[in-house]
Amino acid sequence: MTGCMAAPVIVPRAEHPISRKDIDPDAVKVLYRLRDFNYTAYLVGGGVRDLLLGRKPKDFDVGTDAHPYQIKKLFRNCWIIGRRFRLAHVRFGTKTIEVATFRRHVAADEVIDHGPDEAHTEVAPEPSTALHGQPGGHTDGDGTVRHDNTFGTPEEDAFRRDFTINALFYDIGTFSIIDYVGGLEDLRSRVIRCIGDPLQRFPEDPVRMLRAVSFAARLDFTLDPPIVEAIRQQRQLMALASPARLIEEYYKILRSGAAERTFRGLAEHGLLEPVTPELQRKAAHEPLWESLRALDTYRRRFPEMPPQLTNPVLLGSLLLPIGLMPRASAVDLQEDALDDADADVAVNAAPEAEEGTGTRRRPRGRAWSTDRRDRRPKPPVLKIGSLPIARRDTERLRQLLSVQGRLRDLESTPRAKRALMNRGPFEDALTWLDIHGHAPEIVEHWKGFIEALVAAGVAAPEATEGAPPPPGDGPRRRRRSGRRRGGRFRRPRES
Repeated sequence: MTGCMAAPVIVPRAEHPISRKDIDPDAVKVLYRLRDFNYTAYLVGGGVRDLLLGRKPKDFDVGTDAHPYQIKKLFRNCWIIGRRFRLAHVRFGTKTIEVATFRRHVAADEVIDHGPDEAHTEVAPEPSTALHGQPGGHTDGDGTVRHDNTFGTPEEDAFRRDFTINALFYDIGTFSIIDYVGGLEDLRSRVIRCIGDPLQRFPEDPVRMLRAVSFAARLDFTLDPPIVEAIRQQRQLMALASPARLIEEYYKILRSGAAERTFRGLAEHGLLEPVTPELQRKAAHEPLWESLRALDTYRRRFPEMPPQLTNPVLLGSLLLPIGLMPRASAVDLQEDALDDADADVAVNAAPEAEEGTGTRRRPRGRAWSTDRRDRRPKPPVLKIGSLPIARRDTERLRQLLSVQGRLRDLESTPRAKRALMNRGPFEDALTWLDIHGHAPEIVEHWKGFIEALVAAGVAAPEATEGAPPPPGDGPRRRRRSGRRRGGRFRRPRES
């Protein structure tokens, strides 16, 4: 890694476009509370980069010299997560502001003496995505970093990061931009440049190669020539990265609105072959790019990532064009028939509810199909190359594809349409039709049908993970015991 700069470049407020109005109000609260208790606190990472580029950041991360347990003392709504990377998550409802202590790069032969604060901080279980292959300090024999939990200064934290454009800090106290690594110049030049020698940094974390191509595609930047050469020499190291982390990176790319450009870039640099050779082989086929282009077109209709882009929808956009598809077994087809029957029962039995409970009654003579589904054998795990796909995602993908024909049948009765809406995969299926169905008039028909139901006071059914829920899923009445509230037994009636 290159040596540290003698002094950072500091850009005052009058010379940059970032305003506090552009920053999430809860992130501003976190920054000011840390400052009020005499800690250094900066807005860091991609949030600063996106604000300088005039883009809306996906999230706002905070860097500070406060240690995790000190952060937790300042915020009652704070949880410490991770065992290797101890991060503070400050939660505001469903929103999370990530607060990280400044860390430094650790040499492979350096002995780390963790203080008592680091050794005894109580933490939550480590997220599944924080697996081997993350950036940091100690390495295994293959050169991949396995540990980085050594605190440092803001300057050391900047030089620890992957690319110069991701190492910019915004100081809420002076409203200035702090640049230790030349990231501002690279933003102006629109170039992705590695901090340090990429031939050394990429073996520490091979996923950095994928991220470099992804940033270049999404931001319309060019790759620095040393990065291109390092990828050419070291692309096979991608096989050492965590499969769970890689599949999450794939999902991020598919949600970015630049999936076609990114996967084209990954194929051009040979980064798909070590992990997903099926995609590398299909890179010369147009159906893959047509599918990703349709996905990007849908994503760009929304200013923020729409919740409709679920994993099954993204997965199908990648799997179907290359001929990988979860096959339906005889048991699956039987379950689909049971789901259809349960949806019909839900529509027929909707007006009939248990008196005083508001819950549906089980049809006489048969159990709910979820009982049968629980007993069926699990299908084998589907993989793209070395990347495992969650069974629930492949199952939902198969389900949403199975109802496409019924969505296109506009001559069906209102009752049949309501039954279809009670199917678990209905919302995902409608999203798929919108993206890949080439039938906007059918999508508008369904949207109008749902709006008419809502206007008539009939609530549109919510999507579920499977068939209709078994009875008692709503509020359940407690059976009255033999005691009164005062604690005395009820006296039996005299005959």
